[in-house]
Amino acid sequence: MRMGSKKNPSYRIVVKEKLSKRDGAYLENVGFYNPTRNPAEVRLRMDRIQYWMEKGAQPTEIVRRLINRYGKQAQETASGVSGS
Repeated sequence: MRMGSKKNPSYRIVVKEKLSKRDGAYLENVGFYNPTRNPAEVRLRMDRIQYWMEKGAQPTEIVRRLINRYGKQAQETASGVSGS
């Protein structure tokens, strides 16, 4: 779900019903993505994403790429494990 002002986008990563409107109500907010920062700011709640995917939710292609790229980092941050 797009947020932000003109030429300054940021996005909520949400779980929605398939037939709901694009900007309509959503079931749960599971993350945030701000591509304008360098590096991009990404926050993912991997436990909730995993829960919804087990229930049959299908991520869009863009969200799938974000999960693949930043998912492991989000899990390490949430569990307090340091990569160094």
